[in-house]
Amino acid sequence: MIRLLNLYRGAFANIQSNIWILAITMFINRSGSMVLLFTSLYLTKELHFTIANAGFVLSFYGFGSILGSYVGGWLTDRMNFFYIMLFSLICSGSILLLMLIATSPIFIAVIIFAYAFAADMFRPANSKAIAAYTSTTNRTRSVSLVRLAINLGFSIGPAMGGFVAFYLGYKWLFVIDAFTSFAAAYMLYSYLPRHKEEPKNNETSLLKDSSTSAYRDIPYLFFIILVAFFGICFFQLITSFPQYLHNECHYHEGTIGLLIGLNGLLVVIFEMPFIAFLEKKQKIFPYIIAGNLCIAAAFSVLVLGNGTMIFAILYIIILSFSEMFAMPFMFNYALSRPDKDRQGQYSALYSISYGIANIAAPILGLGIAGNYGFDKTFYFFIGLSLIAAFGFMMLNKKEHKK
Repeated sequence: MIRLLNLYRGAFANIQSNIWILAITMFINRSGSMVLLFTSLYLTKELHFTIANAGFVLSFYGFGSILGSYVGGWLTDRMNFFYIMLFSLICSGSILLLMLIATSPIFIAVIIFAYAFAADMFRPANSKAIAAYTSTTNRTRSVSLVRLAINLGFSIGPAMGGFVAFYLGYKWLFVIDAFTSFAAAYMLYSYLPRHKEEPKNNETSLLKDSSTSAYRDIPYLFFIILVAFFGICFFQLITSFPQYLHNECHYHEGTIGLLIGLNGLLVVIFEMPFIAFLEKKQKIFPYIIAGNLCIAAAFSVLVLGNGTMIFAILYIIILSFSEMFAMPFMFNYALSRPDKDRQGQYSALYSISYGIANIAAPILGLGIAGNYGFDKTFYFFIGLSLIAAFGFMMLNKKEHKK
């Protein structure tokens, strides 16, 4: 127990106070992170969309995410990251309130697109803020601290959201999520210092030529495609998996929220000491590969489970370890590769990879499930995650040859 406590203490050591402020901001914002999770059920149960049509409408989140990430990255290379993050939080919360009056598929698609555009402008600015307040010695742990806060919020959000949807109605989810966006903006405005010049750290980056464009960095572009594959598989947690639990397993919203909230809780408990231990090995790609293999194992469990609760829980546990293995190290790679004047561009591309995943995840997951059933859906994502793992193995070999 003493060794475990020392591991936790070491995991949080030497992390700058501004990273803690960012982490608290993300916790507040993600405590309302129930919209995407329950929107597919809202569209099918309340507005009577088909599963495939709900997937098509939700895919507009990905289109907005891509454009928002690109614009956010462009602005981040030219403006102070603080104001971009503040604008993103206020704007996305305001747009979300329009869901209270939207009923037509086109109107909902436009709102989801605009919401994602505003919300994902935050990502490149947040990435640059993390890079600005960290060094190579504590960056992965700082990323994990922010992710811990996100997942703590995500463990609360779905659990609370399930009961809100079941007892109060789905529209209250949009109100609560908008409120948490405004509260996060207040936290950021009140406590994170503004800088006329952003803070500098004196580390050297992996790319010495500051004129190198992310769009001409072929290994990085290949990395982005593989991250998108990972995201498509992982985002089934909030697209096809809730529909599977509702339609095949016949669980109500409260149970679904608690199950998915377990993912955030597991990451909160285990990721920081886990990453503190793995970071000492100074490896990146072996852990990313392991994360992709865990996704294949998680979907294999669902195939075997036939809707049994214990197999659904096991899926969440394995998927959580996939997240802990892969995501902090993918993010660290994206932050560490560019020079400072290209961080916005590289971070935007990294965010765009998840935007692509947000387009493809509901279309593929809900589309295959609606037409061919959930077993075929799970087999498809087992294959895609294995392809991603193989791609990261190739990239790992290329990096070692340098």
